[in-house]
Amino acid sequence: MRWFETRGPVNPQDNYVVPRTDELADFIQKVKKGRYIVLFAPRQTGKTTFFRAALDALEAETFDWFPIQLNFEEYKNVAPDAFYGYLSNDIRAEIQQVFQRRKQGQPSEALKHFLANLRLTEHVSMRMFFEELGRFLPDRRVVLIIDEFDGIPPATVSDFLHSLRRIYLSPHNRCIHSVGIVGVKNIAQLNYDRSVSPFNVQDEFHLPNFTFKQVQELLAQYTEEAGQAFAPEVVADLHRQTDGQPVLVNRLAQILTEELDIPKDETLGREHFLTAHAQVLGEPNVNIQHLTTHIRSNPNFQRVLMRITSYDAGLDFNIDDEVISELATYGIIKKGSSISNRDKCEITNPIYLYRILKTLKPTINGLEEEYYPHATDNAHRTSPIEYINPAGHIDMAGLLDNFRDFIARAGYRILQVPDTPQEFVGQHLLFAYLDQFVQQVNAVMHLEVQTGRGRIDLMVSHRGQKHIVETKMWQGEKSCQAGKEQLAKYLKLEGTPVGYYVVFDYRQTPKPQVKTEQVAGMTIRSYVIPVVQEQPSAVTL
Repeated sequence: MRWFETRGPVNPQDNYVVPRTDELADFIQKVKKGRYIVLFAPRQTGKTTFFRAALDALEAETFDWFPIQLNFEEYKNVAPDAFYGYLSNDIRAEIQQVFQRRKQGQPSEALKHFLANLRLTEHVSMRMFFEELGRFLPDRRVVLIIDEFDGIPPATVSDFLHSLRRIYLSPHNRCIHSVGIVGVKNIAQLNYDRSVSPFNVQDEFHLPNFTFKQVQELLAQYTEEAGQAFAPEVVADLHRQTDGQPVLVNRLAQILTEELDIPKDETLGREHFLTAHAQVLGEPNVNIQHLTTHIRSNPNFQRVLMRITSYDAGLDFNIDDEVISELATYGIIKKGSSISNRDKCEITNPIYLYRILKTLKPTINGLEEEYYPHATDNAHRTSPIEYINPAGHIDMAGLLDNFRDFIARAGYRILQVPDTPQEFVGQHLLFAYLDQFVQQVNAVMHLEVQTGRGRIDLMVSHRGQKHIVETKMWQGEKSCQAGKEQLAKYLKLEGTPVGYYVVFDYRQTPKPQVKTEQVAGMTIRSYVIPVVQEQPSAVTL
């Protein structure tokens, strides 16, 4: 039986695979038209798998196509002359493999001699080689695919692309019919001398995350082979939490079908999904490690990421802004497409947002011992267990009442939380407070909704109950009321009658509020929590 793969390119013989039929048809059509195509996307989005499938489809159609697949991953730090030497070997080996793979015909003696004497030294000799190669393959159309293109040595980028451009603009039959360049960084980011792009003939190709329908198709392959079904709500949750990010989709499916030891005659349901989801939120898999490494690499990332999630106005997706461009390149943010968030920045998916908040949370904020008040005897502090009611469920109202009181007790000391921008300290502390609580009472917390316009929806799951807490910054009475109505719609969608709305007020003269009200048939307990803006001046004698 096949399996869900998370460690590299997948193949239909061993793995469950999203066929991407429409995307493949579009790409193949561009190849046939002789386009020079670039695809730049974050790592682990299925680029290599996609291009291999495209070339297999071309070869299956006719042997008129002659694909040459290269990979520049190893070459970033080699000298230009060494790079072209390695490139000579790679091209020679790949051409020989094409003949071996097809098992039809052999390279002519002339071609063998030509390849044996292949010695590329720089970009011009590379162009001349391909022009000569065309004469040895008169009935074939060469398709050149370069994976991990951003591994090319920086000193060679411009000249290499200039030679491809000259081939593309050749007035005669082109020796390379079509080129596919695949990588993480785009041409502008690789053009280190910041001159006009030497490759302005490119046709950009977008490889999106899996759609909901594609996730359904992927999971259905498993069900057909194993006989074990996914409940419809699990498929919906899986796509919503991952936004179709290929590795996250496969990782959740992998945990559900291989690691939880669920009997095959049992439908995979919501409780199973919550267990798998909690594991992904806490494990150090490679995809998450890439994410957190990138976040830590630039101190400007934190402020931008928190602004995306904290302000109703959002943040324009300005690809010319260096920080936004880098975050998008790494797959951390994307351009919003919904009507309410069009052209604004969004965190790519809720799993990423949760791990971002965990990454940005100080290991010790200095206030952990102040989370709970002293007991009535003043000898010890109350504990998290105080907020589990007699029925064994979380008293979320009491827990949030205590958080409000904690902020008041802490006062100006919240401004001393390390490595936290003051304008976002309230959100940071609520996340840290709830994160500590759920760990101590064996609950699970995750982020439930795509973010990008000033809201973070936290969902705490415990003993079959869901507690939804939406957080925002104070941006006026009208915005506050609109947020309650938005939360009410979400509560109805989730089948949860009670929700909690926490608004942090950073104004100089805030007005604290706590109220419980009915909004569109849902019960919402809302808080407006003042956040101290400055430490009182020292008293002078």
